[in-house]
Amino acid sequence: MSTIIETERTILRPFTLDDIDAVFEFGSNDEVNRYTGTPSVTTKDEARNIITDVYFSDTEKYGYARFAVHHKADDKVIGFAGLKYLPEYDLTDIGYRYLPKYWGHGLATETNLPLIKYGFETLGLNQIIGIAMAENIASYKVLEKLGLNFWKIDEYDGDGGDHRWYKLEKKDYPSPDK
Repeated sequence: MSTIIETERTILRPFTLDDIDAVFEFGSNDEVNRYTGTPSVTTKDEARNIITDVYFSDTEKYGYARFAVHHKADDKVIGFAGLKYLPEYDLTDIGYRYLPKYWGHGLATETNLPLIKYGFETLGLNQIIGIAMAENIASYKVLEKLGLNFWKIDEYDGDGGDHRWYKLEKKDYPSPDK
């Protein structure tokens, strides 16, 4: 996957092993992971494993994975954004995590709008979903800004919690020729 997507303030690109420190920085931040259901990483070896066993592996298996989000002004990777195939549901999820310093500046919307286009127009997906813990209001507001529609309240990953599920189907996506 050599895809690079550029927005006004960011460059979205595949993760590399050079991103271990960045993955450790956002992956070990309890505030970043508060609403993810994922424990914070505690070592750089865990960060390396996320790169190899998740990002690289997903790309190899499914042809796409989350992208590193490089913030141009600060010249650093500040988190991830992108699509992830969820085989247990046979659905593709759009997701994002950023260091708290970058919250509330519209970066989640800016980086994920072109990813929806990428999913429908380049990958040929028919549907993209988004899942947010019910208490994570900021995240599901982003999903709504991206054009995803509320679908259901359900658990995710067998955690028994309430999650807001959103979806956008390709037929409802505003393509440039419409």
